[in-house]
Amino acid sequence: MPTFIGDYICKADSKCRVVVPASFRKAMTTGGSSVFVLRRNVFEQCIDMYPQEEWERMMQNLREKLNMFDAKHVAFLREFCRGTQEVEMDANGRVLLPKRMLSEVGIDKDMVFAAQDRLIQVWDAEVYAHVAMEPGELSRLAGEIFKD
Repeated sequence: MPTFIGDYICKADSKCRVVVPASFRKAMTTGGSSVFVLRRNVFEQCIDMYPQEEWERMMQNLREKLNMFDAKHVAFLREFCRGTQEVEMDANGRVLLPKRMLSEVGIDKDMVFAAQDRLIQVWDAEVYAHVAMEPGELSRLAGEIFKD
């Protein structure tokens, strides 16, 4: 299962094709896949880019938690999967990002591919610059998360 590290400024061409950063391509080829599943992030104004294997693992985890005879669970799954799309890296290491999805999260030109362990987030470059935590906030949160 690939692990991604780093964040990279990327530009889409006129057809919304973006070259996946080399270190991310390397992680994907190590995992043996070139397919990503895209979906709008639940909390932020960005796109989550899951390697297909990670998407399938997460969906299996969801299936185990959901009761498909509970209307709230069914509604959650519908919204969670709304607008998802599969994309595949081409021979040049590019993915075609759907214009509709880019528009929904406000990505115009410059974007950032930001590693989030087993997935990549795609952000508008200006928005990404503004969502950074202050160092004090990061240390406070780290203390909260890693309490003994």
